[in-house]
Amino acid sequence: MNTSQNIFQKNKRLIAILFIVAAILAVPLIAMQFTTEVNWNSSDFLMMGILLFGTALVCEFIFRKVKAPGKRILMCGTALLILFLIWAELAVGIFGTPFAGS
Repeated sequence: MNTSQNIFQKNKRLIAILFIVAAILAVPLIAMQFTTEVNWNSSDFLMMGILLFGTALVCEFIFRKVKAPGKRILMCGTALLILFLIWAELAVGIFGTPFAGS
């Protein structure tokens, strides 16, 4: 019992990350019930889940391994910037790659 409680204490942030990603993904799911302007399919949810969870895991890794606060902020900020650029490209095609949305 003590071991499982210790594992839970160590991974509190990971559990919070999982719930936050699920809450973010619930927003378009709920919006789809009330309007036709939000039209996501399963691949949209999968891609956004991968992007959000992957970025959150990268930031968690940075928080665990990098001790200097300035470096943490810079590295997590870079990860978030990459997330937003990929998201914008997939949504509206700001760079004009073949991955751009229609």
